[in-house]
Amino acid sequence: MHVGTSIQATTKDQLYAELAREAGALLSGEHDLVANAANFAALVWQHLPRISWCGFYFLQSDGDLLVGPFQGKPACVRIAIGRGVCGTAAETRTSQVVADVNEFPGHIACDPASRSEIVVPLLWQDGSLLGVWDVDSAEQGRFDDVDKAGMELLCRVFLGSLGS
Repeated sequence: MHVGTSIQATTKDQLYAELAREAGALLSGEHDLVANAANFAALVWQHLPRISWCGFYFLQSDGDLLVGPFQGKPACVRIAIGRGVCGTAAETRTSQVVADVNEFPGHIACDPASRSEIVVPLLWQDGSLLGVWDVDSAEQGRFDDVDKAGMELLCRVFLGSLGS
């Protein structure tokens, strides 16, 4: 059983580095997608300040993204590839950092209180898409390049736990 340590970071860079170490320890030895996604979302929710939602959308055989384990208010269940921030990240295979979701063409408002969002595509080593990692905040401009690099690091740890 994993026993978490308290995270003592004083900068965002340190926070993400400590979260990545903690995620690696938490997910170590388990390779189940749902179990690791649930624990990963809970860890980020517990330690990342000023977020209102975090979770996964996984690619389905019909081509849609389907909500997976998350923390926060109830979520949109299905998102089409290319639609909204999640669908755009999935389609382009690039992380999306959106300072003001109201300015993003086609934004899907699952939670009307959401003001900013960051979405990282989850890619297997062969480049195929597993899904996306999505984090929202009620604070406009909450996410920046440090968050992007940190979230991408966390997602590499998550994918590594699955044996990718």
